[in-house]
Amino acid sequence: MACAAVMIPGLRCSVGAVCTQGASLRLTFSALRHLTLTSIMKSKRKTDHMERTASVIRREIVSAAKVCGAASESPSVKSLLLLIADQDFSFKAGQWVDFFIPGVSVVGGFSICSSPRLLEQERMIELAVKYTNHPPALWVHNKCTLDSEVAVRVGGEFFFDPQPAEASRNLVLIAGGVGINPLLSILRHAADLLREQANKEHGYEIGTIKLFYSAKNTSELLFKKNILDLVNEFPEKIACSLYVTKQTTQISAELKPYITEGRITEKEIRDHISKETLFYICGPPPMTDFFSKQLENNHVPKEHINFEKWW
Repeated sequence: MACAAVMIPGLRCSVGAVCTQGASLRLTFSALRHLTLTSIMKSKRKTDHMERTASVIRREIVSAAKVCGAASESPSVKSLLLLIADQDFSFKAGQWVDFFIPGVSVVGGFSICSSPRLLEQERMIELAVKYTNHPPALWVHNKCTLDSEVAVRVGGEFFFDPQPAEASRNLVLIAGGVGINPLLSILRHAADLLREQANKEHGYEIGTIKLFYSAKNTSELLFKKNILDLVNEFPEKIACSLYVTKQTTQISAELKPYITEGRITEKEIRDHISKETLFYICGPPPMTDFFSKQLENNHVPKEHINFEKWW
């Protein structure tokens, strides 16, 4: 694919992208306010993101953003790289954004899959959106182009944001389908913390990280290369087990060592229970309910079980 690039000091677009000056991202205050209020008022279906998350804490900042990269992550999922205009915009690994689209009356809700470090260093966040008939997802897949302007606001109570003085914890991440998105953000943040440790910087000392990730087939396992790159970078700290439930084609030699044909089992999760371990679960509600209940039945404290239900 041919792509053009405009270099911006301190910024890099890594997904075949065109980026423009941050100044061009600014929406007028009145336009941004109108976009926000109109979208909220018209988001009325019970399945809509705004209604499902009405009681969830959000940050006050609504920032303009510009699409500076896009890629197909699977036959049904498209990733977007967004350049964020507001310098005060921030998020914690695992959180999502309200996604406001000019001309679309419904507000989207998409988990951030990049690490907070990418935003700090390059003023960008990454989203991965599954194709559905919901208007925001349709817009992402059918109408969104490079330089499209949107607005975003951070929300969510599902996150990993350890402070330097906190006790070291192991992480077990359990993902189903596109539920990998917030867990990939947490995994990438954990890798950043490990790099800090390796560089002997003062900061949080994280334990081990284990990812269990299930999808229909290998083509629907998102960000495979990114995940395996982290496993290879930190072989003593990061491990992953990938699962496919309806595989019909041959599995590549590169993936085979990590792949199990079938579902994630209770025993595999139970083997990782310890008093130092935090569990993060994101996937279809039946999967989320099953594993959170099994962990409770195995006497894992509720405060160590974190889950996100998106569907």
